[in-house]
Amino acid sequence: FYYMSNRCLEDYRDEGYLVLDGLLSPEECDALRDRMSEITEQMDVPEHCRTQFSTDHDEQLKKQGNADYFITSGDKIRFFFEKGVFDDKGEFIVPKEHSLNKIGHALHAYEPLFKAVTHSPKVQCIYIYIIMVFSITFFGTVGGAVLIHGEVVHRSAANTSDASRHVYTFHIMESQNTIWSPENWLQPTEELPFPSLYT
Repeated sequence: FYYMSNRCLEDYRDEGYLVLDGLLSPEECDALRDRMSEITEQMDVPEHCRTQFSTDHDEQLKKQGNADYFITSGDKIRFFFEKGVFDDKGEFIVPKEHSLNKIGHALHAYEPLFKAVTHSPKVQCIYIYIIMVFSITFFGTVGGAVLIHGEVVHRSAANTSDASRHVYTFHIMESQNTIWSPENWLQPTEELPFPSLYT
C-alpha cells in the first residue's frame, strides 16, 4: 500500500495536485513499457485513421472529415498520432515508436498489465484517501505519479526531444451520488461500462 501523510492530503487540497514518488516499482514500469513497445510494433491502423491527433474539434473535422475515430474510442484501444509522421500516402516517415501522441482509451480494460496497475491496491488506497475526481499520470522519476484534481486546468506540451515520453494516465471519479455528464465526450458503453475501482 502507498501511505500518504496528512501533509500530502493538505498539499493536494491546497494545490490541486500531488506528486507521489515511487508509486510503481521500476520492474512494473519496465513491464508496462515493454508491453507498450509490443503493442506499438503490432499496431495495424487503417489508412483513413492515420491522422494527427488534436483535441480541437474543428481541427479533427478538417483532418479526418469527422471526429468519430476519437469520440468513439472510449471502449477501444486506438492510436492517435503526432503531426508530421506520415507522408502524403499515409505511410510512416518516422519509426512507429516515435509516431504516437497517445494510445487510448481502454488499455485499462483490455491489456492485463495496464488493468493490474489501474486496479492495484496502491491506487485503491490513494483513492480511499482522496475521494474526488482526479487523474493519475505516471511520469517524472521512474514509478512516480502525479494526482491532478479534476478541476485543475493542465496541459502537456508537445514532446520535441528524440526520446519518447512514456506516460500512463487514467481518470477516477466517485460514483456514489454522482451523475456523469452526458456532454462529456467519454461515455460508458454496453460493451464497456465504467469499471469500479473498488466495491
